[in-house]
Amino acid sequence: MAANDDGGHALPDGTFSILDTDLYKLTMQCAILKYLPDVHVTYAFTNRTPHMRLNRAAFQWLKAQIDKLANISLTHQEIAYLKTTCTFFNESYLHFLQSFRLQPSEHVRATFTPLQDTGGSNDAGDLHLNVGGRWLDTILYEIPLLALTSEAYFKFCDRDWTYKHQESRAYDKGCKLIQHGCIFSEFGSRRRRDYHTQDLVMQGLIRASADGRRHGWKGKLSGTSNVHFAMRYGIPPVGTVAHEWFMGIASITNDYEHANETALRYWVGCFGEGVLGIALTDTFGTPIFLKAFRRTMPTPANSVAEDPKTLIPGAASPPLPPMDGETSGASSEERSYAQIFQGVRQDSGNPMEYIKIMRDFYNSEGITEKKTIVFSDSLDIEHCVEYMHAAEEAGFAPTFGVGTFLTNDFRHESDGSKSTPLNIVIKLASANGHSAIKISDNIGKNTGDPGTVYKVKKTLGYIEKQWVNGDETTRWGASDSEATTAGVQER
Repeated sequence: MAANDDGGHALPDGTFSILDTDLYKLTMQCAILKYLPDVHVTYAFTNRTPHMRLNRAAFQWLKAQIDKLANISLTHQEIAYLKTTCTFFNESYLHFLQSFRLQPSEHVRATFTPLQDTGGSNDAGDLHLNVGGRWLDTILYEIPLLALTSEAYFKFCDRDWTYKHQESRAYDKGCKLIQHGCIFSEFGSRRRRDYHTQDLVMQGLIRASADGRRHGWKGKLSGTSNVHFAMRYGIPPVGTVAHEWFMGIASITNDYEHANETALRYWVGCFGEGVLGIALTDTFGTPIFLKAFRRTMPTPANSVAEDPKTLIPGAASPPLPPMDGETSGASSEERSYAQIFQGVRQDSGNPMEYIKIMRDFYNSEGITEKKTIVFSDSLDIEHCVEYMHAAEEAGFAPTFGVGTFLTNDFRHESDGSKSTPLNIVIKLASANGHSAIKISDNIGKNTGDPGTVYKVKKTLGYIEKQWVNGDETTRWGASDSEATTAGVQER
């Protein structure tokens, strides 16, 4: 049964808004414009479900959609929305966005290698995506490329599904989360089945949110990471920073011992204290991050002279927090980054262990105010409720970013079996000619050059961890038969 035979065909193919992306891509682009506008980078695509391959027809469609990215730009309404809603964006960045265009013919190389080349449209093969150019110009490709790749697969390869019940399923999930007291956001853009699916999911969640308010349920829908859908449905855009920011700065400086602190310092320098204040801890392992998190942030009076190891050579400006009236004021009081940031995000490893680590850390620092933990790693209702109770018991305010469980949760129409989502990622591969890597809190999420990963782990004294539930190849329900097929095809 075709995927688009019950309403999806009414919407245009592909991506048609620059804001159809995660908020943190825009916030990072804002910081890059301010500090690192001339840094050149590359990105690499990885399919963690390699047995799930595109066919030639899917690739040809994907290639056409990538080319069409050159045609989109921000509308006057979208610029006005950013000015009034995302007040942390400075005028320089908003001016830059008005004329910003993606240039895929210059930045993106997409190739297809068939396993057995018959020339037919159904030939299955491996997709290769490479992105390169100035960081400033290329940072916004990740989300549309991932979303389009997923759409291509389910448009041409796995077609045994329909949109039927997607809105009502999202409504039911939203109701259960809100009834249980979970505060959550929709985080599903990058691995969504397609745009129409995410739109149906948003409709269901908005309906659940309204019912939750009417019934007085404890939880709530706090927003979506997708700026376009936030604008479309009048809910907050949610997000702060991604691993990419830490990876890029570490690669540029080639100083992994100070990379976390440098990244934090420039982030606060761009947006100010108390703004976009959720810290992502696991890029090079949470224990390594916490060493930087407890450090005192330089104040405006000494920010240039102090801590030269956390200054980026060649940066366009020093990391001075914005003054009052720009985006946020800066405090003259010396405080640690852990005090300044309102909380942290957990994105790999064992969440229950993470709660204990963060509780012990804040206690050791004498920080008694309630901090937030944002959980964002492969969540469903059961895990959200479990982590909520554990985090609240430890004195945290938990929130949740729920993604693939909402925007790519389907069953095959023919037999009711799971229609497994693709597990695909695009990660920063290099910056200014240096390899960029991510280690995380689980070996299954290591990315980048293996030699650099090994060297950095040794330098940082990283202790290897492997979480039993962290198998990236079976994150969303790959069956035993699929796993077996994968092994056969790989051999």
